[in-house]
Amino acid sequence: MTGALLRLERLAKSYGALKVTDDVTLDVREGELHAIIGPNGAGKTTLIHQISGLARPDAGRILFAGEDISRLTMAERVHRGLARSFQITSILPGFSVLENVALAVQAQSGSSFRFLRNAAREDALNGPALTTLARFGLAERAHRPAGLLSYGEKRQLELAIALATRPKLLLLDEPLAGASHEETARLIATLASLKASVAILLIEHDMDAVFQLADRISVLVYGRVIASGSAEEIRSNPEVRSAYLGEEAA
Repeated sequence: MTGALLRLERLAKSYGALKVTDDVTLDVREGELHAIIGPNGAGKTTLIHQISGLARPDAGRILFAGEDISRLTMAERVHRGLARSFQITSILPGFSVLENVALAVQAQSGSSFRFLRNAAREDALNGPALTTLARFGLAERAHRPAGLLSYGEKRQLELAIALATRPKLLLLDEPLAGASHEETARLIATLASLKASVAILLIEHDMDAVFQLADRISVLVYGRVIASGSAEEIRSNPEVRSAYLGEEAA
């Protein structure tokens, strides 16, 4: 692993009197999967919103590849190499699986077409989209309406859409939520394979998956980072065990 690709410097965000991000400083290095864990209401999703551009911090800076992106739009951040998934799948259910990914390729490449439905008919979009789908085991589903996929397949498709934008960093918000045991195993394998090509910032409640995948883990409690380190360092940290892991760390 090399230097920091993403760095948050003293990030703060409040909604009225509720402080949801409290002086957060952390970094994601090139080539690593950095997981953020914490109890419900810790501010994890709000933190991802700020990094992706969906919400604007009240204070602090977001540096990406050395550039301050704190005031950039979501689209501008995507073009610089940031991509994200959401807790709830954000696919276009009436479009085919291929069209969903082709649109993501188009968004990154700037290729033009007159109608959305033409996306998967452009060779410049179609080829990369099919290659991405094959990587996620979805090539045989290419022409199926995305809304007819199983839940786990929809999560795989969402990852494929994110990867099709050719990101330097993937922001993943609970990609395993709601998946079956078999789908979870498949998604974990997919994330493990992605680590070789793209940095990942992962929010996830499945501790087995987190400890299996993460190079580093940061623990967020009441909007503050109370610890960062390797899986073993987090497992053995008394403050983390008391505030979050509890018996899960035993």
